[in-house]
Amino acid sequence: MEDGGPRIRRRVSVRKRSRGSLESLCAAPAPAELQPAGDPEDEAAAGSRRRKTGSPEPAQENDSEEDMFNDYDSFAENSFLAQVDDLEQKCMQPPEHRTLATDSATQDVCSDGIKNKLGVSDSENNKCIKSQSDLCVPAGPEPENELLFDVPSSQILYFESMQNPSNDLGGQCTKERDGNSHKSSNEEPACGRKEQPQQQNDDFSNVRASAETERRKSIKDHLKSAMTGNAMAQTPVFSRSKQLRETLLSEEISVARKAIESPSDDLGPFYSLPSKVRDLYAQLKGIKKLYDWQHTCLTLSSVQKRKNLIYSLPTSGGKTLVAEILMLQELLCRQKDVLMILPYVAIVQEKISSLSSFGIELGFFVEEYAGSKGRFPPTKRREKKSLYIATIEKGHSLVNALIETGRISTLGLVVVDELHMIGEGGRGAILEMTLAKVLYTSKTTQIIGMSATLNNVEDLQEFLKAEYYTSQFRPVELKEYLKVNDTIYEVDSRAADGMTFSRLLNYKYSDALKRMDPDHLVALVTEVIPTYSCLVFCPSKKNCENVAEMLCKFLSKDYLNHREKEKCEVIKNLRNVGGGKVCPVLKRTIPFGVAYHHSGLTGDERKLLEEAYSTGVLCLLTCTSTLAAGVNLPARRVILRAPYVAREFLRRNQYKQMIGRAGRAGIDTVGESILLLQEKDKQQVLELINGPLENCYSHLVEEFTKGIQSLFLSLIGLKIATSLGDIYQFMNGTFFGVQQKILLKEKSLWEITVESLGCLTEKGLLHRDSRGDCEESQCPFRITKLGQASFKGAIDLAYSDTLYRDLKKGLEGLVLESLLHLVYLTTPYDLVAQTEPDWMVYFRQFSQLSPAEQNVAALLGISESFIGKKASGQAIRKKVDKNIVNRLYLSFVLYSLLKETNVWSVSEKFNMPRGHIQNLLTGAASFSSCVLHFCEELEEFWVYRALFVELTKKLTYCAKAELIPLMEVTGVLEGRAKQLYSAGYKSVVHLANADPEVLVRTIDHLSRRQAKQIVSSAKMLLHEKVEALQEEAEELLRLPPDLPGLGAANTDKAGSHAGDTALW
Repeated sequence: MEDGGPRIRRRVSVRKRSRGSLESLCAAPAPAELQPAGDPEDEAAAGSRRRKTGSPEPAQENDSEEDMFNDYDSFAENSFLAQVDDLEQKCMQPPEHRTLATDSATQDVCSDGIKNKLGVSDSENNKCIKSQSDLCVPAGPEPENELLFDVPSSQILYFESMQNPSNDLGGQCTKERDGNSHKSSNEEPACGRKEQPQQQNDDFSNVRASAETERRKSIKDHLKSAMTGNAMAQTPVFSRSKQLRETLLSEEISVARKAIESPSDDLGPFYSLPSKVRDLYAQLKGIKKLYDWQHTCLTLSSVQKRKNLIYSLPTSGGKTLVAEILMLQELLCRQKDVLMILPYVAIVQEKISSLSSFGIELGFFVEEYAGSKGRFPPTKRREKKSLYIATIEKGHSLVNALIETGRISTLGLVVVDELHMIGEGGRGAILEMTLAKVLYTSKTTQIIGMSATLNNVEDLQEFLKAEYYTSQFRPVELKEYLKVNDTIYEVDSRAADGMTFSRLLNYKYSDALKRMDPDHLVALVTEVIPTYSCLVFCPSKKNCENVAEMLCKFLSKDYLNHREKEKCEVIKNLRNVGGGKVCPVLKRTIPFGVAYHHSGLTGDERKLLEEAYSTGVLCLLTCTSTLAAGVNLPARRVILRAPYVAREFLRRNQYKQMIGRAGRAGIDTVGESILLLQEKDKQQVLELINGPLENCYSHLVEEFTKGIQSLFLSLIGLKIATSLGDIYQFMNGTFFGVQQKILLKEKSLWEITVESLGCLTEKGLLHRDSRGDCEESQCPFRITKLGQASFKGAIDLAYSDTLYRDLKKGLEGLVLESLLHLVYLTTPYDLVAQTEPDWMVYFRQFSQLSPAEQNVAALLGISESFIGKKASGQAIRKKVDKNIVNRLYLSFVLYSLLKETNVWSVSEKFNMPRGHIQNLLTGAASFSSCVLHFCEELEEFWVYRALFVELTKKLTYCAKAELIPLMEVTGVLEGRAKQLYSAGYKSVVHLANADPEVLVRTIDHLSRRQAKQIVSSAKMLLHEKVEALQEEAEELLRLPPDLPGLGAANTDKAGSHAGDTALW
């Protein structure tokens, strides 16, 4: 206790304790004893002592307090407690009854021993105290046979409480000494003691004797009780090796922090990071050495100077590792938070799982911002830093929250994966807004962008003010082929027409096989499976399923024997996550090691199939183009079924991403891609493979409500720019501003800015402060309450008015007897237009509504007769809003899902693909979170706040209550949560303390890598919760800086009181 009081130490002999005089017990230890042992022999001796104290031999329990201190000195006679007790009596005596003490030994004991150890004496008596070197102290036990440790805090607090009641107590003690202290048996009688005659009568003597007896009994009982409790308590055994590792890591981080700030070229153990980081990469990811390009990129002068950077390499080139090292430098060495923006929720969760182990070992938090997860503003950490891993939308909201709270400077680095997505529709516009705000509001935040498919890099460089690095390195050679009829050509840029003859397919086809497989897919896949893996990209979801079934019809029966038992386990697990149901197609194809993969699968199904493919149980996946941009599932051979995605011709960016999955580093020596095409598409395909990558262009203005209007609303709401002139200046610094000469043909940027602000004002989202003496370009705009709610809720401005009206109307007759009304209010508007109800299903579900649920429909203006007429095909004269009708239908789907929590049964009931239903659920959970933030900004909607908190939680997990704590762990979906719960892991605490090896043996189809990731993610979640509670407690106990009457003079005193309160 450095701040709570003087530090008290005691020695306990390993053998029977032998107490000497008070002087010997209070003598300060030699400096050498306080230093960590550096000599190997001392370490060995210390280790031996630890082994003795931490012996596994069963301890003999003894509940008797009388026997607790057997073989120790008495509490009352000739003991340390007796001497402390006697000292206390002297301090408590009235001044007029104290005797002057001239015994030098007693003076020294009181001054040096007790003052330094128990904090009874005041600093004013330093002038009358002898130095400790003058004391005659009997030799104590040898230091080699002793353990030095702290006296329990309960005893320290007791002595503090004895000191605090009277401020002059210590001074009186040192100014007027009493010579009636007890002496040890080995002490000489004091010479020259002055006798002071008694002046009191017998009554007063009796009273004083009685008080002294009571006081002696009080302190004796108190200390005996405290020491008994401390002796009975189990002493925690700390791992010496763990403490040494933590100390070494802390020292290395300190050295790395100094090195990274110095101009020296010395990069330290591992690119300015502790050597433990290198060890973790070798242990967790098997990475022992960086590629040459990675070393070159990390040692660029622009990187060392923390300039913004864009770098581009082919898929599988190792781009992410460079970003991770730069993130760790920021977190550990510069002590700044980091934001990593990824395109999809699945990739966010995959990255969190892989980096949680690093966070646990290196001492930083990994926080998920995806779907409905994420806290705004983020938790403010006082010590540990945070790595925020977010989707594009959540990353934008996070940056807004940091700007609003004035914490954007705490963000040291922003990393953007798949930077080319800045040119893709509404999501690209949101990404552009995020980066533009960071550039405008924080000059100390570094931006790193990476992509495999960038072309017009100059525009992005100008926008981000960044350096550019590129390389064509691939760890595994990629060979590209084209197949026309039976002939396979190799792509060769040096050839006249871009390709050269490679070989003819030599596979015996029957007439039936030719009709079923005109593209010779069976021949192409059987060349690699089951020894190697293969991906077949198909134009549509239905085509994925058809191709998988077709292949299995013509594959040899020998494929059934390959890892047969494990494939049976996959089907069993699919049945478990499907509530007893398995897709008929998967049931037929998985025994052959084949499966399809597209958005029509549920999240649990996709997870299981990806795990089975990664471990080699499945050797072939037929998939859509979304897998190319999703989780990393590489293959030896990649086959493109046709040069189309749906009905659109393949773009070069998409083609590069798909073929980039070919070749697994560390497994394959070569990767192959084969594009199947017809003669009619040959010329277009040659242009595709030999042409440049597509340019990416800003969609900030094209996406009007999601883009420029949303940007202006947030700029004014965050007070980044509030006038027309300031907003125009901000727009010039955006990606759109860089490309305005290319993108703007009819209107100028100024005109578009004025027009957009006018639209926001007309919608009631902005208000302009008109002043007579103010120029038009300098008149500030103010955001209205509705605008603030729309901006805080990240609501698409196309729907903000509609949402407000729906919530307002809901207050008139909010139905709370069921969840249907609340579910309707949180059903996403953007999915309504894509919905076409099955009217017979609609009518059947409508007729089964309870009276309360029918009231919801009536409130919305939809009657059963209307649905009945639509189902029977009758003409309808009454006009009903189609959007409301379709939205209620989707609400029925969500409501049924919340009641049944089984996607399969709801899928059958509504005749909808189960993947579509789960996408609807995910969208509803995210939109519910947005509506919650919307309502928090409008006082009139206070009643919705608590309701939407619970509803968001239900929509996020959509599972039984007992599984929700497990599903909070990143990567644990409902199916896995059921397995864990059945195995006895019923909370995050269970998972955080689980042994990965036991998990692998207990849980079906769980790899060792996945088990370690689950445990690491659970530990990270647990640490976050503990840290949040600790910081909340400290915040409550911290003295408010604006406390009335708190001046500069008493700040220290107030801080001391706050510390006392925290101790209490």
